[in-house]
Amino acid sequence: MEAKSENTIYRGRFAPSPTGPLHFGSLVTALGSYLDAKSNNGEWLVRIEDLDPPREVPGAARDVLVLLEKLGMEWDGEVVYQSQRHDFYRAALAKLKKQALIYPCFCSRKQVAASRLTGIDGPVYAGTCRSAPGKDQNSELQKRSAVRVKTDMLCLELTDRVQGFLSQCIGQDIGDFVLRRADGVFAYQLAVVVDDADQCVTHVVRGADLLDSTPRQIFLQQLLGYPVPAYMHLPLVTNQRGEKLSKQTFAAPVRHFDVLSQLMAALRFLGQNPPQGLLDSNLETFWQWAVLHWQTDSIPSSVASGKFTIK
Repeated sequence: MEAKSENTIYRGRFAPSPTGPLHFGSLVTALGSYLDAKSNNGEWLVRIEDLDPPREVPGAARDVLVLLEKLGMEWDGEVVYQSQRHDFYRAALAKLKKQALIYPCFCSRKQVAASRLTGIDGPVYAGTCRSAPGKDQNSELQKRSAVRVKTDMLCLELTDRVQGFLSQCIGQDIGDFVLRRADGVFAYQLAVVVDDADQCVTHVVRGADLLDSTPRQIFLQQLLGYPVPAYMHLPLVTNQRGEKLSKQTFAAPVRHFDVLSQLMAALRFLGQNPPQGLLDSNLETFWQWAVLHWQTDSIPSSVASGKFTIK
């Protein structure tokens, strides 16, 4: 892999979950993040987000790395695995606890689902356990509780490089969200924020399905004193029924052969205009052309579904 530079201005990353083989939607994300980094003379990191063991497919992480190599995508530095970083997440929770910004939650899913408040992700947690100060003194109870962060009525704004101006009121639209589940699994929202900061990620390029998570992550970055990366959310790839490609929708995996035609299709999906003749070239020529001609202004935006105020 490429040698790590100490003076990189741009540092991006691709962070797949090992829940199955990469599909075309994953390829689009990998391609977009890779080209945005390389066209800016930056570094491109790979992080395996293996936070939730029951959802993992044995061997999937290895297969992802093998496929990236076959596609000609060279990553910088060592691959990072979230399953090996629990101490970092515990330290972040301890920092938030010291500031009295988190609290243990003992509510069941059924109790949360009964909330009369509805936000963009479903029922908004009513803050029931905020007013149970006696419980948080019992260490045994804490081990069996979830951990939530206090959001209050804060509203956050950001300008996404593809989606434009976005705003979200976290307290109203999300509520106090979980940072560690009752079974001890750390939440994605916490882990990704800690890892991006620790890896000095400056630019996040990912799918628009994570767009409504971004304000929560910026909120945590602010609480923890981390820098906020620049965000770019790429359009989602959907099937004929309008469903996001995923393992649940039986998305076909990216093939380990005929990789040029798949890369060309992903490049066109992102609004780029590669010449047909690239299909008769090799991977090195493809990447030289793709990096040199990468145009973020040509990437189509995705539909925000009324979840945000867009100007």
